Amino acid sequence: MSDYEQFIAGIKKKTGIDLALYKEAQMKRRLTSLYEKKGYRNFVEFLHALDNDRDLMNEFLDRMTINVSEFYRNGKRWEVLQKKIFPNLMKSNKRLKIWSAACSTGEEPYTIAMVLSHHMPLSQVNVLATDLDENVIQKAKLGLYPERSLAEVPSEMKSKFFIQEGPFYKVKDEIKRTVTFKKHNLLNDKYDANFDLIVCRNVMIYFTEEAKDQIYHNFSKALRPGGVLFVGSTEQIFNPARYGFEIEDTFFYRKM
Repeated sequence: MSDYEQFIAGIKKKTGIDLALYKEAQMKRRLTSLYEKKGYRNFVEFLHALDNDRDLMNEFLDRMTINVSEFYRNGKRWEVLQKKIFPNLMKSNKRLKIWSAACSTGEEPYTIAMVLSHHMPLSQVNVLATDLDENVIQKAKLGLYPERSLAEVPSEMKSKFFIQEGPFYKVKDEIKRTVTFKKHNLLNDKYDANFDLIVCRNVMIYFTEEAKDQIYHNFSKALRPGGVLFVGSTEQIFNPARYGFEIEDTFFYRKM
């Protein structure tokens, strides 16, 4: 057994996370640079160190989960969500059940709430946001972001929903109250059901084909018939019918 295979087995036992379901070359490269930076010589040494060092474990989780996010990322897709997807979904249900999966530091679920505010009062908006990494969930709850995260936010939304604090921007409480954050592992944990919309963007590219297949099947089961999955701009599903989906728009898939 190679030292990386021992590491995978140890991490699965310790955390329930199965690194074998992530693309190996990418993950090894990312984690090797972390353990070398910390002065360890191989994965086995690194695994032993993780046993006794909570901060190192948090740093490992941060490195493992890619937390690159921004508000209104790929703005044209959010416009489609606002002008086409939400109005269609609301024809059959005014109170939408929404999940932002692998939400990272919160930009995505907060963007969903802002977009939905065009259609209903914020008091009626409720978005479930989940991530594997408790560190990023804490950052998301704080709701404080550097200016670069807001590059694509329309100016009227920026003035309406953010407060400037020095070089940072804080999401207003009325938006924060619309989002419930929870820890969830897409590869391991049970999925809730009857969602109208699931948003999962720019995460699947890190998983193996087998893991992606499992997640798409689970998303399909978690959506109500007519519900929509919104994916990232590098994550087109090439055989949507395999999961009971049809194309609703570019990067939007409707459950048949």
